[in-house]
Amino acid sequence: MQGGFFSEWLNRYRHYLRMRNYSPRTIQSYEQVVRHFAYYVWLRRNIDPQKLMVYWEDLSHARLETSVDVEPVLLGDYFTFITSMRTYKPKTLHRIISTLSSFYRFLNTQGAVSNNPMLGVERPKIKGQELRYLKHSQVIRLIDSIEDQRDRLIVRAIYATGVRVSELCDINIEDIDFEDGTIKVRGKGDKIRIVFVDPDTLTEMDTFIGSRIEGPLFIGQQGHHISPRAVQHIFKKYAPDGITPHKIRHSYASELYRRSKNLRVVQENLGHTSIKTTEIYLHTDLEERKRVYQEFFPLSGRKPGEEKKEEV
Repeated sequence: MQGGFFSEWLNRYRHYLRMRNYSPRTIQSYEQVVRHFAYYVWLRRNIDPQKLMVYWEDLSHARLETSVDVEPVLLGDYFTFITSMRTYKPKTLHRIISTLSSFYRFLNTQGAVSNNPMLGVERPKIKGQELRYLKHSQVIRLIDSIEDQRDRLIVRAIYATGVRVSELCDINIEDIDFEDGTIKVRGKGDKIRIVFVDPDTLTEMDTFIGSRIEGPLFIGQQGHHISPRAVQHIFKKYAPDGITPHKIRHSYASELYRRSKNLRVVQENLGHTSIKTTEIYLHTDLEERKRVYQEFFPLSGRKPGEEKKEEV
């Protein structure tokens, strides 16, 4: 089945995303990115290169009937071209690159292309990527400051498990295994994974559930699952400015990696498909950086392996 036009593969890709339970909004965004790239490829192959900018301003003449099989150099030219036409934020470029990477992974698995041309494309660095997050002691103080039982458990559950806010909202009582200390959650793309819970959090869950044996763990309006918007509101009410559910998930990932140094486990616990996504959450501990600096940097005044003398 190698080869084929963007016009046919775009329809198949759209169906593939639907099968993976992507939201209509996300599918529309992905389709727009792929369509724009396809138009660029068609223009490069069918018009005078000197007129590319003119045609790009009016894509009504561009077509999708061109082969999806492209060389990596054409992708490089595409990113050079679009960034010369307008200024993109690094996050926007990340989204475009991620979308095209997803599209070509799909084509590769379907046998439409023999090699994924996106493999060599570097992602731009995002300034301020290491967003503010809370250390373990700070998260515990935040949790302890919340008097409302439900609200306190919501914050604690995110930190204890590292789940996304959407995953937290979808948890049912029957998903919780109190004997094994695990919860079954439904992640992106409808993927099921198991997350772990500490005994104290499980005890709080058991007390909060009471006599209920099934249904939503956290109940929202009209007996349905609580909404992500309601959880966001809880964080605005109790947490410091800028601390969101995602930042608490960030804290979970940072603490687990800092103590374990096991990036693969952190990746699986977070439900990330790519380990590159997991790396965004990780920080080198400040105390560890200080220790390494004092032990190995020549100006620190200490020789390698030399213990710091305690002051009397």
